[in-house]
Amino acid sequence: MAANSSVVSVAVAATTVPGVSTVADFSDLQEIKKQLLLIAGLTRERGLLHSSKWSAELAFSLPALPLSELQPPPPLTEEDAQDVDAYTLAKAYFDVKEYDRAAHFLHGCNSKKAYFLYMYSRYLSGEKKKDDETVDSLGPLEKGQVKNEALRELRVELSRKHQARGLDGFGLYLYGVVLRKLDLVKEAIDVFVEATHVLPLHWGAWLELCNLITDKEMLKFLSLPDTWMKEFFLAHIYTELQLIEEALQKYQHLIDVGFSKSSYIVSQIAVAYHNIRDIDKALSIFNELRKQDPYRIENMDTFSNLLYVRSMKSELSYLAHNLCEIDKYRVETCCVIGNYYSLRSQHEKAALYFQRALKLNPRYLGAWTLMGHEYMEMKNTSAAIQAYRHAIEVNKRDYRAWYGLGQTYEILKMPFYCLYYYRRAHQLRPNDSRMLVALGECYEKLNQLVEAKKCYWRAYAVGDVEKMALVKLAKLHEQLTESEQAAQCYIKYIQDIYSCGETVEHLEESTAFRYLAQYYFKCKLWDEASTCAQKCCAFNDTREEGKALLRQILQLRNQGETPTSDTPVQL
Repeated sequence: MAANSSVVSVAVAATTVPGVSTVADFSDLQEIKKQLLLIAGLTRERGLLHSSKWSAELAFSLPALPLSELQPPPPLTEEDAQDVDAYTLAKAYFDVKEYDRAAHFLHGCNSKKAYFLYMYSRYLSGEKKKDDETVDSLGPLEKGQVKNEALRELRVELSRKHQARGLDGFGLYLYGVVLRKLDLVKEAIDVFVEATHVLPLHWGAWLELCNLITDKEMLKFLSLPDTWMKEFFLAHIYTELQLIEEALQKYQHLIDVGFSKSSYIVSQIAVAYHNIRDIDKALSIFNELRKQDPYRIENMDTFSNLLYVRSMKSELSYLAHNLCEIDKYRVETCCVIGNYYSLRSQHEKAALYFQRALKLNPRYLGAWTLMGHEYMEMKNTSAAIQAYRHAIEVNKRDYRAWYGLGQTYEILKMPFYCLYYYRRAHQLRPNDSRMLVALGECYEKLNQLVEAKKCYWRAYAVGDVEKMALVKLAKLHEQLTESEQAAQCYIKYIQDIYSCGETVEHLEESTAFRYLAQYYFKCKLWDEASTCAQKCCAFNDTREEGKALLRQILQLRNQGETPTSDTPVQL
């Protein structure tokens, strides 16, 4: 076995401690730092630059090692020595993206490192050709049947090697990537799980596995190694599956055990708060992150989404200019600029920048979803549908794309279609009131009123962010002549508006007071009816009705009418 493999095995042994609690896993931060520095080097040698960067960033957040603790690079084996010339030349070609050339000079090499780079070069060559063909001949919105032609050959070769137990952790990772690209999801999951057992320090394998897990049930059945890396994986997958409370607990634990300076963890916490729409908290954390790491570009598109929601034009403009100065050709930068133009209602320009992001990376989820939103703004529903479908192909867990598809089919007046898509969005975000309100409206259009009532009530129960669920529920009760239930809903709605202390205008406030005034009037509760009628006078659309009702109440009081004893809930 090659020395590189033996070093990796040592690293695996050091990180895998079966039967030990996760707290004990983090007891020796010096050892963890050594492992991170080791894997950062091993992944860099194999061209796995994102994994190398992740490991290096995490290592940087831990205290520096003394000279006596620093480890020399792993020794070369006979196989490595024989391949060193070919590997060194090929790696130079690989680094300047001449993948076919790199593969040509690595053909026939026997060392594990050279073999991986040979197969990985062939894979990336196929991906590059596929992306070039997609962008040049089809444009970012055309569906097309462009495939990576190298995948099937790579699968056959890697499968043969796998059966002969000839793949190390990196080889297993690449085999899993090839299987995923061929839509062989179950086989890919099995291979990625195997890769995490053989080489638990490689973050890329954990991340690929994360992208294939669609719900918590799938997670339960995975046999994962007991290693400190598993905690990072669980925190990440919980964030992806919208299990935000569990994710935040994991990240807090990681901070407590010694990773408080990790910009990756800080950014993930900000993303988690973004996902539960705690906008103030997320903005605060992102602003702190910018001070800590001012040249960071990762997750800045998420930061721009928050600035967009809050209509913070000057801050979004500053962020866009700042990222342009750092790197104008990064997908995140293009998305931030796209958001800036969208906030200024320049939707054609915004769509242009999202398209530019997709030319840089056709698999970038955020750009597909945001482009779908822009086409919706431009009333181009067919293009919006295509964009949202691409987003779902990239990641089936993207609730925004499912929700966007629901909205487009709602515009097209196809309620059965939009019901399907809203249901999928609701499954991904069961406690998001917007999904529940959309579902309720859909059921209402399909005349499934019992289901609609359930959705509106549930939306109110989970915390109605748009304060519309109770009004819609009340109107539904009105429609069904359930006057008392309708009144109760309007009363709760008014109480909620006044208790939250917001100064924003609630469009349905006048509707609620109009209904309650009429309801109390019918019940001969003159005081309550008079109070609500006076409130109606404060709104343009109900002023005349309010005045007319007040005159009627005065007239009936003068005639000696008295209130009934059947008193509904007071305002």
